Amino acid sequence: MSAENIDQLIEEAKAFTPSSKEDLEHYRLRFLGKKGVLTDLFAKMKEVAPEQRKAYGQQVNELKLAAEEKLALFREQFEQDGDEGRAQQDLSLPADPMATGTFHPLTLVRRQIIKIFGRIGFNVSEGPEIEDDWHNFSALNFPPEHPARDMQDTFFIDLHADPERYQGPLALRTHTSSIQVRVMENQAPPIRTICPGRVYRNEAISARAHCFFHQVEGFYIDEGVSFADLKQTLLYFAQEMFGAETKIRLRPSYFPFTEPSAEMDISCSICKGKGCNVCKYSGWVEILGCGMIDPSVLENCKIDADKYSGFAFGMGIERITMLKYAIKDLRIFSENDVRFLDQFKGLG
Repeated sequence: MSAENIDQLIEEAKAFTPSSKEDLEHYRLRFLGKKGVLTDLFAKMKEVAPEQRKAYGQQVNELKLAAEEKLALFREQFEQDGDEGRAQQDLSLPADPMATGTFHPLTLVRRQIIKIFGRIGFNVSEGPEIEDDWHNFSALNFPPEHPARDMQDTFFIDLHADPERYQGPLALRTHTSSIQVRVMENQAPPIRTICPGRVYRNEAISARAHCFFHQVEGFYIDEGVSFADLKQTLLYFAQEMFGAETKIRLRPSYFPFTEPSAEMDISCSICKGKGCNVCKYSGWVEILGCGMIDPSVLENCKIDADKYSGFAFGMGIERITMLKYAIKDLRIFSENDVRFLDQFKGLG
């Protein structure tokens, strides 16, 4: 084959543009197949005069490189396009859909709680999940013999505490009230804050209980704060979270760090107070505990109880979420089942 013919083959190889994978395969067979042009040219090398073999070999190698580069280029494009290379030629084709994620329902409710209280002046405070005895128990009026100190309720940590940083033995915090103590120790009244976070208790895991869960506790301290302020604050929260028709009731209760103390129920958001299995046919569902901060707690944190008063409240985020979205099993929040989480797309 003459040099001119090989030059023509080189130009043909470089100019080739396939319109489909089949075209590209025909191109490969024509130039690089076992019975293709290059196989034939290399076989004819022995027929070329010795003084012309070098130039002949260079031309054949140039053809081979041109064919291989063109083949590799379009193979890559077809693999990327996935649609016979049309994506390269037609920019109006739609892109491949991408699955979007979603917020966890606990995150959705936590953010909503923060927004509701933020509208009436509450800021957000955070603290450590590993706490010492003072911040988790003693400063909150838990006497040494209180049941909450028992190993059945608390995860204690077998670690020698740093005496300059911690006061007493360490434990995973059992409530976010420990953050309230830290805020009161470092900030003078007026104080108005909520404390969201994860807490831990040594409980058997069931549909209604878990060894870890999430709380939001809040408190307000200033001159002249009364139980009426607490009631109106919680009524506002309940109606913002569950609807304007929601009613509340406060029942006397006991907490070491508040006096008087109460538990708050809301009218069942599922049956609208008529009675169902969720509210045990009473029409009411308990959602939080609350009360006026005990003066001794204020004094423990160096706040003058003769001048200042305050209220505090605490609720489980899981409890609020279960009521808001009619979820019957608390364990599903930590199972990471995508089928469950997908139901909350678009709610963030």
